[in-house]
Amino acid sequence: MSSILKGKNAIVTGVSKGIGLEITKLLVRNDVKVAGWSRTQPDFEHPNFTFVKADVGQAASVSEAYEATVRALGQDIHFLINNAGYGTFGPFEEMSDEDWQGMFDTNVHGIFYVTKKVVPQMKVLDFGHIINIGSIAGRNPVKHGVGYAATKHAVTGISHSLYMELRDFGIKVSCVYPGSVSTNFFDQVDNFQPSPNMMTPEDIAKSVVDLLDTSGNYLPVDLEVRPLRPKGKPEK
Repeated sequence: MSSILKGKNAIVTGVSKGIGLEITKLLVRNDVKVAGWSRTQPDFEHPNFTFVKADVGQAASVSEAYEATVRALGQDIHFLINNAGYGTFGPFEEMSDEDWQGMFDTNVHGIFYVTKKVVPQMKVLDFGHIINIGSIAGRNPVKHGVGYAATKHAVTGISHSLYMELRDFGIKVSCVYPGSVSTNFFDQVDNFQPSPNMMTPEDIAKSVVDLLDTSGNYLPVDLEVRPLRPKGKPEK
């Protein structure tokens, strides 16, 4: 078991299912105590896991969740995984104001609200690692994904500026850019057929935990991951 991970405390957002839940499962197996934040409680129990109901897009909810986390784990939060995400897709002129606002609330404002809570104590500790789960959409254009791509480009900007600001305080900031992952994320995308060749949430979780499990002076800034054969192995 890694000495870097053992005995640390973490907040993981968006733990109801998918990538956030798999990150949580892997962390608790490595003796990390996790406060898992989401609006819906996952079907998961472990002595190292505490569920905290939270809507990261609402500042008041984040404040309440942080206070509950401190009561459960103490004030020292060593790791923060900003995983909560929301996306809708379709022609730009058909996008509702509510969907546009909702994506920015969850994907952008949520990172601001949550990260702002943990940074002061990380500075006191002279230690911390913040990982933001971005997207390939934060690097490349996405047809019918104007709102989602805009928010994920913002995640990239936040991550890059923040790592430059916090590195001198012993705090790492990394951004992970997954391609297509087999989760429930695509359930709401019209005319999209999930591929059996998508990456798995378990693989993304392992990559995230591997980033946390790095020596003190090693700062991984960006990690882009994609399926090897997104359309499957070609027929001979």
